[in-house]
Amino acid sequence: MGVDQPADAVGRLVSCDGERATVRYVGPVPPTAGLWFGVEWDNPERGKHDGSHEGVQYFTCRHPKGGSFVRPVKVSFGVDYLTAVKQVYQIDFEEVLSEDISISSKKLKWGNIKDRSFENLPSVLLCHSEVNGAGAEGEIRRTTPNVQWLDLSGTLLCCWEDVAAITQQLDTLEGLQLSNNSLRLPSDLPSLCQAFCSLRVLALNSCDLTWPQILECAPMWPQLEDLCVEENNITELQRPEGVLQSLTSLNVSFNPLVQHSVLSIAALPRLEKLNLSKTGLSDIRFDDAAPGSQTDMFSALQNLKLDHNNISEWCVVDELGKLPSLVNLSCRGNRLVSSDGNPRTASQLVIAKLGKLDVLDSCEIHPDERRGAELDYIKMFGEEWLKAGGGSQPSAEFIRQHPRYLRLIDKYGAPEEGELRKPVPFALKNQLLKIHFVFPDDADRKPIEKKLPASMVVQKVKGLLYRLLKVPAADLKLTYTSPKMMGTEFEIDGDLKTLQFYSIEDGDQVLVRWS
Repeated sequence: MGVDQPADAVGRLVSCDGERATVRYVGPVPPTAGLWFGVEWDNPERGKHDGSHEGVQYFTCRHPKGGSFVRPVKVSFGVDYLTAVKQVYQIDFEEVLSEDISISSKKLKWGNIKDRSFENLPSVLLCHSEVNGAGAEGEIRRTTPNVQWLDLSGTLLCCWEDVAAITQQLDTLEGLQLSNNSLRLPSDLPSLCQAFCSLRVLALNSCDLTWPQILECAPMWPQLEDLCVEENNITELQRPEGVLQSLTSLNVSFNPLVQHSVLSIAALPRLEKLNLSKTGLSDIRFDDAAPGSQTDMFSALQNLKLDHNNISEWCVVDELGKLPSLVNLSCRGNRLVSSDGNPRTASQLVIAKLGKLDVLDSCEIHPDERRGAELDYIKMFGEEWLKAGGGSQPSAEFIRQHPRYLRLIDKYGAPEEGELRKPVPFALKNQLLKIHFVFPDDADRKPIEKKLPASMVVQKVKGLLYRLLKVPAADLKLTYTSPKMMGTEFEIDGDLKTLQFYSIEDGDQVLVRWS
């Protein structure tokens, strides 16, 4: 494993027994004989001490047990890019070419590459290899000139100059994966810009970066559209001034964000996708817009991920309703709870509050589902609306809490007194629905009345009907009628959806047919 020691070994990244470390000391360590390398491990659990031995401090570590002394023969300083390409691709060329390449949200398949020479490789995967630099000048351009996607995650590259020496020879490079690297910031930024001028997609996950450091490097990526910086050291976001203006997708998930700083990136003109999952977010406000109005912030944002945060107030959802272009939202794993404690009801509330939403939690919102959610919303808060003055001018506080309510009344009509739902604590007795099953194609069969939980899925309803009718569940077709829209039958077509999903209420009629 050992290779010739570079003269400037101190500060270099090395590999030792499959783990990465940085050389902090080269020299003797008495009373033992011979040469030692003092290394600081990327994984501090691999180490034994803080760089001292028998009372002498040879080097320092960030972690009190992050250091070790190793013999030079145990250490590898890595290989250049082309040597790594030959090692990886000639070991099992067929296996490599059969893989799917994934950098950020982009994918490229190998299967249709007919001429399988280095010169025609569209993608190179050197993740967790021992790449330490470009090698001989010009050789990369001659050997792998058509690379569009490059994975250099978890390598021995230690600075942006090393990366640029590789990428400046790849004229068609569009996607670059650099996750799990600790790269020193460039000392001469303008000299590196040409090396990344065509880059569209960049992943820098787990690189221990702050947001100011990312902004400092951003002039190198003038055409960047997709930036993924998961699990870094990003806390407070600052406004990108003159950089990152071409971004359409930004992923800052798994970073402990200062939540008010999210608005610092709201002016990015082309940002369509934003991932803020697992950032500790609990609130977001667009104070430039009144309830029910549109904000000027995040003007292009269509897709927003807020999974596994601390959002518990429904007013946050109302604030999201101010985003003019939002059609796709994911907010799993938050603390949004409806009055009945049913997660499905909470999802329906989100749908009703966000009128432009097409997709929620990766599930398409069908027209029947939206109609049911919005009708339920009218009924659920109808009593509050009446107490707030009713009509078209309820109190300002009601409008603040329910900015879409008046639009829904315009759409469906005001709720009748018998339809109003009073908030009740979640309990099984409050969730039992009296359902009237009728059989329009069988005149001799009498209607059947059953009390069923609102949370019962359609599949179980069909099982119940099978036991009563002796008709296979697969042959059953169910529809229902709503007093709100008499004369119209609505199809019940999802076996894993609940009765509540379809807004079926106490006393409703379910029509049963079979083939």
